Amino acid sequence: MEKRTGTVLILIETRENVQILNDIISTHSQIIIGRQGLPRSNGQSIISLVLEGTTDQIGSLTGQLGRLKGIQVKSVLLKNRNNE
Repeated sequence: MEKRTGTVLILIETRENVQILNDIISTHSQIIIGRQGLPRSNGQSIISLVLEGTTDQIGSLTGQLGRLKGIQVKSVLLKNRNNE
């Protein structure tokens, strides 16, 4: 299956599901190239992930994260030209 490169931006509005979020990210570590966390003074935090994987793998990650209460997720995927 064709691989994609992309990024996922995660906004943590409340901390109640942070442990579950980290468990989900760890489960999908094989597609994560990089991770950056940014705490903010307003109590919210942002995590940025750079990924490379199939759309199914990335969709699994973002779908699980998107179901968590107090978490917002947005992704952008690019087609890998090396796959052509």
